[in-house]
Amino acid sequence: MNGALFWKSEHGSVRCSLCPRHCLIPEGATGFCRVRKNARGRLISLNYGKLCSMNADPIEKKPLFHFAPGTACLSIATVGCNLGCRFCQNWEISQSEKIVGDDFTPQQVVDTAKGMGLPGIAYTYVEPTIFYEFALDTMRLAKKAGLYNVWVTNGYTSPEAIRKMARYLDAANVDYKGGAEFYRKLCLVPDMEPIREAMKLYKEKSIWLELTNLLIPGWNDRRKDVEEMCSWVAAELGRDTPLHLSRFFPNYKMTDTAATPSETLDMAYGIAKKAGLHYVYVGNVPGDPRESTHCPKCGTKVIERIGFSAGKVNKKCPKCRSRIPLAGTE
Repeated sequence: MNGALFWKSEHGSVRCSLCPRHCLIPEGATGFCRVRKNARGRLISLNYGKLCSMNADPIEKKPLFHFAPGTACLSIATVGCNLGCRFCQNWEISQSEKIVGDDFTPQQVVDTAKGMGLPGIAYTYVEPTIFYEFALDTMRLAKKAGLYNVWVTNGYTSPEAIRKMARYLDAANVDYKGGAEFYRKLCLVPDMEPIREAMKLYKEKSIWLELTNLLIPGWNDRRKDVEEMCSWVAAELGRDTPLHLSRFFPNYKMTDTAATPSETLDMAYGIAKKAGLHYVYVGNVPGDPRESTHCPKCGTKVIERIGFSAGKVNKKCPKCRSRIPLAGTE
């Protein structure tokens, strides 16, 4: 059994503070995530090192377009999640009732990445916060080995946890899912403000940040919803923060919901650009030219992408010589 971080005893139970739920967990029970258990008054991590998925992925698949573009990373996950999204694309593992996976040590993960010639590790597929202890131990070793660490997250992580891992974390992509009602009804999140605070904290800690917004018909695709999101991003995170607008496909408990129409993506893209965001992308639409990076000053294509493949990476616009904000590059 591996001891968990971020908890305290409280009236015979344990209070977990890894994420903003602050679950009060009685003896023998688990929290909302199903992977953190009160074992005789001590919080333990049931999924430590139990990897259910390990693959080499392009960094663009995370998606991260402005961090180490054109590279691949070792992507790992365990079961579990601290949200209950009805539209989850990886629900088989995020909502699993059983702890399944193969046993790995942090050193074995780092050695696997190095053995495959990969420059970094991604903590992804499910919410990595729920395997925080294993991720943190791996990140420490990865950083010593000269590998980058990227975090693909719903943003529902406590400030204390973000601060503790900040020195080892290079980049994060946060799913900005929608407004307060969307989070309450579709994700079982009572308050979305901790997610916004987490995004601001990533920026404060100089962790490269990109956002993904999955547009679901009838839920977060109204013009005012997109306008509110984009204006907040521009004001609070900065206009250079990349925003990935992603097409929804029916899944999990929302199989009766239609896929996102192309007109909705066009509308959202236009709103984001009007709000002053410099780097807006359209995802889950194969062949869409808005997957490529263009200079916000003159419109010249600076990084061409087809699917998850990136062409030549230009740090400056070849036409007007404007600097393109990139991280994780030499």
